Amino acid sequence: MKKILLNGLFVVFLGVVLSALPLSVQAQCTMCKTQVEASRQEKDGYDTTGLNKGILYLMTIPYVLIGTVGYFWYRHSQQKKKNAHG
Repeated sequence: MKKILLNGLFVVFLGVVLSALPLSVQAQCTMCKTQVEASRQEKDGYDTTGLNKGILYLMTIPYVLIGTVGYFWYRHSQQKKKNAHG
C-alpha cells in the first residue's frame, strides 16, 4: 500500500512539474493553425480567445467520459466485493 501511494505521489508531482514547464506550442490541427496564422497577418487583430476555449472544451470531454466509466467500474467492483464478503 505504501508503494502504491508513493508511486501515485510521484506521478502527480511529475505531472505538475511537466505542466509548469514552458514549452513552445504549435497548433496541431489544420483549422487551428489557419486561424492563428490569419490572426497574426490581419491588422484588425482577429480575436482568438474562442479558439483556446474550444480547445479546452474538446480536451475535457474524453477525461469526463473516462472518469465516469472509471467511477461506475469502481462502484461495481466494490459492490461485488461487498456481496462476496457478506
